[in-house]
Amino acid sequence: MENVIHFVFGILGNIFGTLLFLAPAITFYRVIKKGSTEEFSGLPYVTALFNCLLYTWYGLPLVTSHNILVSISNGIGAALEITYVTLYLVYAPPKYRTKILVLFVAELVLFAAIVVISLTLLHHTPRSLFVGVIAATLSVCMYAAPLSIMRTVIQTKSVEFMPFFLSLFVFLCSLSWFIYGIIGRDLFVAVPNGLGTVLGVTQLVLYAIYRKSKPTRQTEDSKADTQT
Repeated sequence: MENVIHFVFGILGNIFGTLLFLAPAITFYRVIKKGSTEEFSGLPYVTALFNCLLYTWYGLPLVTSHNILVSISNGIGAALEITYVTLYLVYAPPKYRTKILVLFVAELVLFAAIVVISLTLLHHTPRSLFVGVIAATLSVCMYAAPLSIMRTVIQTKSVEFMPFFLSLFVFLCSLSWFIYGIIGRDLFVAVPNGLGTVLGVTQLVLYAIYRKSKPTRQTEDSKADTQT
């Protein structure tokens, strides 16, 4: 029964994760129509790609057992994030393009180094610990980004920069993988997604509080800040 529940939450994690990874598609549709990324940052997509690559590797049988659903979800995420990064490089102004290209190449080199080290120098438990610690640490760091958005919501009393469905999918995706990690006794899956679940709940609470509030005059300034 435990294996069945574990599998079910892994499937749910894949479904909600895919919806979450597809969220930026709307943004890039506008980018293609405008022919420019304008001032918004490509850093979140490069960071998300690295995270997806690490967890794709972590979930493979060469590193951990019974985690193939983690690899499938993050493999889909990696493919989508590569698409977003590529589109960003095509449509970004030169001053932003160079920075993102350097980061993109650097993280691919670093990921290749992690794979080589984990395959050649480490075996079994040390290998899973090595990859798991790196992946979980990056994942936790990624959750720092929504904190600035939540601060903006509180300051401006506006949820303009925190779409409801994005917050909902963050919550549902994180909750599914948190339960999956708990059942599978995998702290490297459970811990970062436990944090994501808490942040997802917080975002939904803030949305409920401020969704009908009249924005303050700080809103336009905050909008400019989030695009740089």
